[in-house]
Parts: sequence; C-alpha cells; structure tokens
Amino acid sequence: MSKRRLGALAVLSLAAALLTTALTGSPASAATVTYGQDVSGHQGNVNWSAQWSAGSRFAYIKATEGTYYTNPYFAQQYNGSYNIGMIRGAYHFAIPNGGGGAAQADYFVAHGGGWSRDGKTLPGALDIEYNPYGATCYGLSQSGMVSWIRAFLNQYYARTGRWATIYTTTDWWVTCTGNYSGFWANSPLWLARYSSSPGTLPAGAPTWSFWQYSSTGPFAGDSNQWNGALDRLKVLACNGPC
Repeated sequence: MSKRRLGALAVLSLAAALLTTALTGSPASAATVTYGQDVSGHQGNVNWSAQWSAGSRFAYIKATEGTYYTNPYFAQQYNGSYNIGMIRGAYHFAIPNGGGGAAQADYFVAHGGGWSRDGKTLPGALDIEYNPYGATCYGLSQSGMVSWIRAFLNQYYARTGRWATIYTTTDWWVTCTGNYSGFWANSPLWLARYSSSPGTLPAGAPTWSFWQYSSTGPFAGDSNQWNGALDRLKVLACNGPC
C-alpha cells in the first residue's frame, strides 16, 4: 500500500499497543478474526516461515500499478506465502488518471492478478486510495471515479469470474466517489484504518471483510485482519465450498 499518505495516519503510541495485542485478540472486538498481512516490493524477499510462525495466515501481494509497474519480488512473495500454507491473493494499485479501468484490470490479470479455485487463492484486490503522486482524486469527478472503478471491476469479473476486493479508506471513498454504495453487494471491503477499531464504513457496506490496522507490525508490510475464522476465508478463496 502507499505509505506516503496512509503512513501519515498512523499513531505511534497506538501502533505500539497493537504490537502487544495483535496475536492475542482483536482490537476491534472479541469476535473471531484471522490475522494476515500485505506486502509489496518495499519488503523485498519475505521470510514466510517466520511470518507463519508469528501467526500470519493470509497475505495480499502487490502485483501491479497502473499499466507500467510490476513488483519485482512478486514471484517470491506470492509463491512463498502459498508454499508455507497461507491463503494469498494479488492486488493492483490503481492509477485512475493513467489509463482506463478495464485496461488496468487486463494488465493486472496478465501480471499475476488472476484467480484459481484451489482453495488458497483470494480474488484479486483493487487498491484505490489517496494519490501518492498528485491530486487526491487523480483529477476525476466523483461520477468519473465511480465509472472508472466499475470498468475495472467488470473487466476483472469478465476475465476471472470473480468480483475484486476493494481496498480503500472511508474518507477517500467519501471524497472521491461521493460515498457511492453500489459495489458492496459483490466486492468485499478491505478497509484501511490504523486505529483500535475499523470505524465508520463506506455507505452501503454491510461489514468489513479485511481490515488493515497497522503499518508497523507485527507482520512484515502491513498487518491485517480477516473478519472471521480461517474456514470462512477459505470459502471466499473458493467462491463457495471447496
């Protein structure tokens, strides 16, 4: 994920507290959760055995950005997490002013963002958030942003048979889509908020599926929760019973 904007949201004292509680219980509630992480080229070659021993059971791996970048460590990260036993998936960092949504979905699928019904592969994720290179909403209107996201999701579904997970923050979503509520019936919400709870969700989202709660550990990259037990995550991976 982009550390340029999201990293600025982290509160150091809270992150320190999360380090001590992350593997003993959910900071959001006492409900069952499963812990995991997301990584990108910033993490280089990841020691997946150590991540597994620390309690991580799933991973999202950055595959692509725009139509110009592929993660040089993708194979090590994507295959390594799979081989250690994790459920893993790929994500695409959207650049909405750098090519159409359908074109970026095609680029993503062509460079690691596909899906297979093997019980260990999550649907691809669309990382759509603050622009690390310029204008917050990439120069698009709210309706234009919604159209761009729809084009990506529709093309990804056409290519893979799965609706992509959407990674975002609530404040960016409100600002740049007008708090559009029409995607959550199909796409799982992956919410980024470095705090003791996920907080307010985008309009229409019935719940969060993934929550990125820390950029400072306990796992390499960003630390996340799945909102449920591991067997429910396998259902998402399989798009139903395996």
